[in-house]
Amino acid sequence: MRTVDLIHRKRDGEELSPEEVHFLVDGYTRGEIPDYQTSAFLMAVFYSGMSDREVSALTQSFIASGTTLDLSSIPGVKVDKHSTGGVGDKTSLISAPLAAAAGVVVPMISGRALGHTGGTLDKLESIPGFRTDLSLDEFREQLAKHNLAFIGQTAEVAPADGRFYALRDVTATVESIPLIASSIMAKKIAVGLDAVVLDVKVGAGAFMKKQVDARRLAQMMVGIGRRMDKRVQALITDMNQPLGYAVGNALEIMEVSQTLQNAGPADLTRLSLELAARMIFLGKITKTLDEAREMAQARLLDGSGYRKFKEVITAQGGNAQVLDRFELLPNATGAQEITTARGGYVSGIDAELIGQASSMIGAGRGAKEDSIDPAVGVILEVKVGQKIEAGSILCRLYYTNGDQLEGAAELVEDAFRISQHPVDERDLILEVVS
Repeated sequence: MRTVDLIHRKRDGEELSPEEVHFLVDGYTRGEIPDYQTSAFLMAVFYSGMSDREVSALTQSFIASGTTLDLSSIPGVKVDKHSTGGVGDKTSLISAPLAAAAGVVVPMISGRALGHTGGTLDKLESIPGFRTDLSLDEFREQLAKHNLAFIGQTAEVAPADGRFYALRDVTATVESIPLIASSIMAKKIAVGLDAVVLDVKVGAGAFMKKQVDARRLAQMMVGIGRRMDKRVQALITDMNQPLGYAVGNALEIMEVSQTLQNAGPADLTRLSLELAARMIFLGKITKTLDEAREMAQARLLDGSGYRKFKEVITAQGGNAQVLDRFELLPNATGAQEITTARGGYVSGIDAELIGQASSMIGAGRGAKEDSIDPAVGVILEVKVGQKIEAGSILCRLYYTNGDQLEGAAELVEDAFRISQHPVDERDLILEVVS
């Protein structure tokens, strides 16, 4: 078969066979198909989409390009949780320890920040000494001992996906829903998971701005899992305002500690508990979802989720004392308050602008090779729906280098909308796809 013929057919909206999809993935991974032809194929997919059969074939081809981790020697159902990315989204660091404390085996494959969205690995690496570069053997050993381990994507796992993603990043095809779905699910299935709980964000601070697109992505990922005999559930959740109050790596670790001690923000606590409950249910620890919710709540209230997180921090080389003594975390050297000139009700907080401001002062990265300042970020003082007076503090910017502070402060000021009338409370969990 010829690559140009497959590009032509995909451009015209035709369905490729699994063998043809594998030919394209394998050829590009081996260096036999050049960048320019694979770029053309990606753009054809971007405009023409993919059928369920094609998406499953693409996912399977990504998985087959590398090592498939065998976790069968570890008793229990293996369940991961994945978020499509948001601002202030630190739920993985809460739901995973709660689920692990309930008996679920949680192989947590996490990512890094890019653009205005945060990354779980970057948050964890703000803890002094914490290692995310575990070998696959170390990863397996820690899961067997602690039920929970955090790791990034390794060169052995779905390497074709890594090559395709790098090309998507420079060909304006990142937003393609079939390509997103296959990329996410390939990494999850390649590490021996039995089930996945997906948190698909939608709104200003999310990758998906429209609920219809978030639903399509969720349905596609659930479908891939079902066809590969995996249990998958997806929540579509609101990301129009930041989740919780803290945005920034060490700042979010502090909020994780507070939440695992049942003293965290209501929205963050609620979503983390629901995600943990679904992990517990898919992990077959309980027979019903309601029982799983009760168990997740119990693991929060009795402190076992908090102790599990400390245990895993220690196991991965980190200083677990940071959860009790925040001064041991990286701390910013300066702070600037953002106040409001008028009173009323907070009607909106644009999560994307908050994320961009946090990234601008060093909490995020514009390119994968950029370094991150773990100490900096934004702490909100108000949430949507709250009544405020003129002169009230809206948030604080924590920084160590003031070069971009003025621009970041302007973004933050633009993020807040004040109304003279009360606003309806937004639903946090918008849909469930299973």
